[in-house]
Amino acid sequence: MPSVTVCVPASTSNLGPGFDCLGVALRLYNFVTVARTAATRRHFPMIEQTARAFFKRAGLRPFSFSCKIVGDVPQSRGLGASATIRLGVAHALNSLSRGELDRPSIFHLCAQLEGHPDNAAPSSFGGFTVVRGENVQRFEVTNRLYFVLLVPNLEIKTASARKILPPNIRRIDAVQSAGNACAITAAFASENYENLREAFEDRLHQPFRTGLIPILPRVIAAAEKAGALGAFLSGSGSAICAVTLRNPRKVADAMQRTAKKTVSCILITQADNAGVQIPSVRNPQSAIRI
Repeated sequence: MPSVTVCVPASTSNLGPGFDCLGVALRLYNFVTVARTAATRRHFPMIEQTARAFFKRAGLRPFSFSCKIVGDVPQSRGLGASATIRLGVAHALNSLSRGELDRPSIFHLCAQLEGHPDNAAPSSFGGFTVVRGENVQRFEVTNRLYFVLLVPNLEIKTASARKILPPNIRRIDAVQSAGNACAITAAFASENYENLREAFEDRLHQPFRTGLIPILPRVIAAAEKAGALGAFLSGSGSAICAVTLRNPRKVADAMQRTAKKTVSCILITQADNAGVQIPSVRNPQSAIRI
């Protein structure tokens, strides 16, 4: 039976104040292999839901398939693992069925299933992405920029992390967060990354999610003191991401020392500018240093 393997990068989203809008694809990958089968297979709900949505959107008759997922993207850590699975399944089914859905169409399908587009966009298109409704703007990210991830041994479900957010935000807080999100976008678009300093501060979600991850403020402060441009809660957590142009190992050590009472691991990586790929020769390796 024919099979297809799809390589999908992880992502760090929100970047502090860019709630549900900003994201960066990372050189940290999941590989989704889908093969046609003669017998009907049962899959866990996320795969079933994605397959149903794909066949409906593509106007194709469903077929049975097997699905295998391997890779380095940890689940429920704010690194877009669910988006990598949905995108991998949809792209693989599209390839196996010779469907005519293009990359933007599959992105929109997966973003709707996710309920937010900030992971699906960078994982689909690579680089730094800004999403506004159905519009996606994408910018290349230099390999001079390092993303240092402190990944606690703690799963946080996105739905749970959203429930604790307040229904209303003070105007002064909304204005500051909007200004910072604009500054982050301008810095990535212009590649003037020094302007990221002090721009990751957020008042929309991070202050409320600190209750789930008490080490967050201390780890951010430690990363910045060690020379990082800034740091933030990756997605809804529990991973904390620092961004730096130099000395990523020094930043990583500072973050880990600060979180020493919390079981965690450190990953150092860079941005992925390719997005979803169906490798023709060999699968790229996750470009991470521990």
